[in-house]
Amino acid sequence: MPTPAPTGPLVTRDTLSARLRALGVRPGEILLAHSSLSALGWVNGGAATVVRALLDALGPDGTLVVPTQTGDLSDPALWQAPPVPRAWWATIRATMPAYDPLTTPARGVGVIPETVRTWPGALRSAHPQTSFAAVGRRAAEVVAGHATDCRLGERSPLAVLERLGARVLLLGAGYDACTAFHLAEYRVPSPRVEVGRPGPDGWETVTEVSITSEDFDALGHDFERDRPVARGTVGAADARLFPLAEAVAYAEGWLGTHRPREEEFQHPTV
Repeated sequence: MPTPAPTGPLVTRDTLSARLRALGVRPGEILLAHSSLSALGWVNGGAATVVRALLDALGPDGTLVVPTQTGDLSDPALWQAPPVPRAWWATIRATMPAYDPLTTPARGVGVIPETVRTWPGALRSAHPQTSFAAVGRRAAEVVAGHATDCRLGERSPLAVLERLGARVLLLGAGYDACTAFHLAEYRVPSPRVEVGRPGPDGWETVTEVSITSEDFDALGHDFERDRPVARGTVGAADARLFPLAEAVAYAEGWLGTHRPREEEFQHPTV
C-alpha cells in the first residue's frame, strides 16, 4: 500500500516560536514544558525544531525545563506494559544498570524531553526515577539539590521552580502530564510507599510519598475553570500556559477535598 500523505499543518521553527510568543511565553522566563511532538502536526526538523523554537521564545536569558523520567528503573514485579515472567525478576533486579544522569535515556515522556536531555549545555537532576533536565541561564540552579529520596517534593526541582516563579507549558499534553501537581501531593496527607530501584551498590529500597496522576485531568479541569490559564493553538496542538505556583496552591486544596484519606503506608509502587 502507498504511504499516506502526512497530515498538517506544516510547522516550522519560526511558526512555532511565533505561536509560543502569541500564547504568552516571555523572553527571560523559566518554563517547565510538557509536550507531545505528534500533537503539533508535521514539524519540519522534528523534536530538535521544537526545542529550538522554545529556546527562541525564551531568549538567551530564559531557561527551558523538561521532565526526563526513567520509570523503567523500577521493580519488575510491578511492570504491566508489558509484564515480565516472575522467574526473571531476581535477575533483572541484580543486573539493572544504575541511573547515570549523562547517559540514561528518558522514558515515557516523549521525544522532546529526550532531545532536551542531550542538548548542548543541558544539565540533569540526580533522582534516578523522576529527574528533570534544563537548558539556559538558570539551569544549574533548577536541577541542583534533587534528593534521591524525594521524587517530586520539597527537595526536587519542582520546589525550586515554584520559588523562582516558573510557569508551566502544556504543549499538546493534558493535565495528566502536569508534574507540578505532584508537589501538592507532598503537602497534603499522603501515604508512604516502598520504592525499589537499582542503586550504585546494587538493588535498593527507599520509602517515598505515594504519587499518582490518575485524577489530574479532573484537577486540571477545575483549575482551568477557577484560575486564569492562557490557552491557544501551537501548530495543531492545544496549548496552555500558567504559573506553576498557582497550580500547586490550587492542587493542595483540591486534593485535600477530593481524594479519600488512605492508610499511612502502602506496599511498594512506582
